[in-house]
Amino acid sequence: MGKRNRSGPAATVVPINNTLGRRGFLETIGKDFVRNRYVYLMALPVFAYYILFHYVPMYGLIISFKRFTPAQGILGSDWVGLKWFAEFFRSYYFWRLIRNTILISIYGLFWGFPAPIVLALLINEVRSVSFKRVVQSLTYVPHFISLVVVCGLLLEFSQMRGLFNDIAAFFGMSRVSFFQDPKYFRTLYIGSGIWQEVGWGTIIYLAALSAIDPQLYEAATIDGAGRWRKLSAITFPSIVPTVVILLILRLGRLLTVGHEKIILLYNSSIYETADVITTFVYRKGLLDFNWSYGTAVGLFNSVINLSLVVLANAISRRVNETSLW
Repeated sequence: MGKRNRSGPAATVVPINNTLGRRGFLETIGKDFVRNRYVYLMALPVFAYYILFHYVPMYGLIISFKRFTPAQGILGSDWVGLKWFAEFFRSYYFWRLIRNTILISIYGLFWGFPAPIVLALLINEVRSVSFKRVVQSLTYVPHFISLVVVCGLLLEFSQMRGLFNDIAAFFGMSRVSFFQDPKYFRTLYIGSGIWQEVGWGTIIYLAALSAIDPQLYEAATIDGAGRWRKLSAITFPSIVPTVVILLILRLGRLLTVGHEKIILLYNSSIYETADVITTFVYRKGLLDFNWSYGTAVGLFNSVINLSLVVLANAISRRVNETSLW
């Protein structure tokens, strides 16, 4: 292979040695591997985790286009094409699942996403180091409590004679059975999630706030700026790139509502507002042994989430030049 040089009277062929280019690239990679071998060694378990538990299982997505039975195996099962997708789109549960998943995700995004940002900004404004550490410790602790324990406490407190009803009765309100009435589920789900994760979510924002140059605040003080002016002109704009990146990642999980917590909390009387795509996949795929149908619904959910990530990233890159790629 080569290219012709047209500068002279006669056309000559100048060879291009692609082999040397590839060899130089491989040598560069090899030298970097030797120089940073311990870094690569520490990253090896991370690569192994994603390969084994995220990429290898993608092979099983084939069963969403088949009538899968364990006896015949994945390749031996009959091919049915888009049968399961069409059945899901025509089912009675489709719009209920989409509505519940989107509403819970949007409520979580609207109330839950700003919560750690606000808490981090408030903690950053505290001057007492000891008080700041106490607040951080108290808000971090719920994250480490088992989800089973949190759901158990939530169910116990929501009973007719539970803590929530005792507080309501103290203020003259009537007692209600929270987890028997569909209209209370989303409030309890979102509120308990914020309580458990708000402190843990502040870690990234506090790290971003610690990277702000103190000289900016000193210059603002000299110019006569107050605390609120510093917050709006220096503090918050400095963490906007971090906020945007986390928002993009959050939008990528817009239709992925954690099924573990809902399964621990819900019952048939509140399916109207509690049943989401992931819980439907659990019931269809594992409880009803309809693996192909459950996989098809899960694949549909993943494709929508991927599309949301790509769309949010493109919009962010166009608007404020901050993006994941």
